[in-house]
Amino acid sequence: MEKRGEEEEEDGEEIVCIDRSFFINDDYQLTTFTFGSQVLQLFCLQSASTDFDLTGQLVWPGAKLLNNYISQTPEMLRGCSVIELGSGVGVTGILCSKFCHDVVLTDHNEEVLKILKKNIELHSSSESTGLIAEKLEWGNSHDLNQILERHPEGFDLVLGADICFQQSSIPLLFDTVQQLLCTRDIGHCKFLLAYVSRAKVMDAMVISEAVRHGLLISEVAGSRSVVGNLEGVIYEITLK
Repeated sequence: MEKRGEEEEEDGEEIVCIDRSFFINDDYQLTTFTFGSQVLQLFCLQSASTDFDLTGQLVWPGAKLLNNYISQTPEMLRGCSVIELGSGVGVTGILCSKFCHDVVLTDHNEEVLKILKKNIELHSSSESTGLIAEKLEWGNSHDLNQILERHPEGFDLVLGADICFQQSSIPLLFDTVQQLLCTRDIGHCKFLLAYVSRAKVMDAMVISEAVRHGLLISEVAGSRSVVGNLEGVIYEITLK
C-alpha cells in the first residue's frame, strides 16, 4: 500500500491512504549485548515495526551469529577497513570498531539511519573510533560511488548480517558486493554473510546469485548453528 496522507477515489470507491509516520515506531530502548569479552549497549526496538522496510530497527539472529564469530576471531579484523551492508542499529559494525579503526556502516532507510547515527554517537567517546554512517541502497550506483570517492582505497572486508529477506533485493545485494570486492585485488577482500534460513527458495537464490556474479561462495567451517530456532551459517564470498 502506498503511504500518503491523502484520500483518492478509484473505480468510484473512496480510498483512505495512511501517512507513513503511522508505521514508524521509535520507542527505542538501551539494550545490552555480550559477545565474548565485549559488552555493547545500543538503542534498538524490542519487537518488529509495522513497516516491513524498518527491519533494521531490531537486532536479528544473524547479527548475533556473526558477532559471536567476530568476537572469537578478532585477529581477522586487525588493521582492516570494513564496510557493513544493511547495518540496522549498528551492532555488528560497532563491535568491529573494537578491533579496527576504519568501519563504514550503511543502510538505505532514513529512519534506520537516524538510530544508527545515534548509536554511533553513543560509542564515539569510548575506545571505538573511525565509525561512519553512510546511506547505501543496494544497486544504487550514485550511493556506492559517493562512498568509494570518500574511501578510494576500498575495503578489506565487507559484512552482512541477516540481510536476506526479499527475493527482489538479492541480485541488487550481489551487484553491490561484486563492485566492493573489485576495489581490491583478488584475494584481498572478502564478503562475510551471516545467513539465516527462513525459506528454501531464498537458500538457493543466495548461492545462485553469488555464482551468477562470478563469485566463490563457501561456508565458514564450524559456523553452521541454530540461532533463534532457525539454522544459520556464515558464508565467505570472494572474487574468482
